[in-house]
Amino acid sequence: MGQLTTHVLDTSAGLPAAGIRIELHALAAAGSALLAATATGADGRCSAPLLAGSDFRSGRYALTYFVSEYFLARGVSLPVPAFLDDVVVRIGIAHPAEHYHVPLLISPWSYSVYRGG
Repeated sequence: MGQLTTHVLDTSAGLPAAGIRIELHALAAAGSALLAATATGADGRCSAPLLAGSDFRSGRYALTYFVSEYFLARGVSLPVPAFLDDVVVRIGIAHPAEHYHVPLLISPWSYSVYRGG
């Protein structure tokens, strides 16, 4: 069975982004449903997959990363409102037997995301 994992790096500080709050929602025509709420550890990774086993199914999902909270907690001075508040990454899972890894690189002014392995 596959799984969904994520990893967040703070490119502005050259560090793993520890303590980023993350929510995972399933997206459907009827609306969205919260599936997981977690935070990254000291290495910028979550302690467990966001989805795995029989819960990991084909479909559309949204990962919400609360990046302005993270930067404010680090003491970074942000404008009000912050340029990036929450970063929402919408993904599609087509092959639930595979590992889907979502690395997110952030700064107060930009982000980059891709499917890793």
